[in-house]
Amino acid sequence: MPVLEIRDLHVTVETDEGTTPILNGVTLTVQTGQTHAIMGPNGSGKSTLAYTIAGHPKYTVTSGTITLDGEDVLAMTVDERARAGLFLAMQYPVEIPGVTVTNFLRTAKTAIDGEAPALRTWTKDVKEAMKHLRMDAKFAQRNVNEGFSGGEKKRHEILQLELLKPKIAILDETDSGLDVDALKIVSEGVNRAKGETDLGVLLITHYTRILRYIHPDFVHVMVAGRIVEEGGPELAERLENEGYDRFLEPAVEAEA
Repeated sequence: MPVLEIRDLHVTVETDEGTTPILNGVTLTVQTGQTHAIMGPNGSGKSTLAYTIAGHPKYTVTSGTITLDGEDVLAMTVDERARAGLFLAMQYPVEIPGVTVTNFLRTAKTAIDGEAPALRTWTKDVKEAMKHLRMDAKFAQRNVNEGFSGGEKKRHEILQLELLKPKIAILDETDSGLDVDALKIVSEGVNRAKGETDLGVLLITHYTRILRYIHPDFVHVMVAGRIVEEGGPELAERLENEGYDRFLEPAVEAEA
């Protein structure tokens, strides 16, 4: 069973004020078939964790480990991490002018599998996945995310997820900027991918609304770069009712 293990992870970033610690000892295990939700206030380190796992050069790991099936993720390049089975759905997907969606997807699939997919089967899979996500077939010939609305960009992220079939998917605030209908469609795509491949999901979010559609097995609260509480789905409901104040006050006192 593929497993992503994060152990005592410390991460810094360079800012105008100098080297700033962001993650301060994060420990987390995600197995395939599991859905983990990470919740917390702005600036708590949630997105830093996502981009560190993916290999963003902006973030420096000062100590700790990340492994996938026992292999050292931190020793891998970004493309090696993708081929190993890690997938990141970005909070703010970037535009890639001059590269069509269809070429982008087939190139990515070829890189991950080591060989190009059979064209007839691949075309059918792409059309079917786009239909499920209610994406117009014309999007396949448009440049990646160029002129896409926020909701269209998020659907394209989930289209990649469904077609590339990773082992572990990190979803960084996939629900941000989505209306109710788009949220439901995107969530159904994640659930479909999980049902087809036993995907492991690490879902980063501020709010519980996406958890009504993507049901977590575990909920983790992150504050000031640490996981300060863990529980089941009931913890998300408690956060919805109470907010993060009870976690923020001890964190402020500790910093003082």
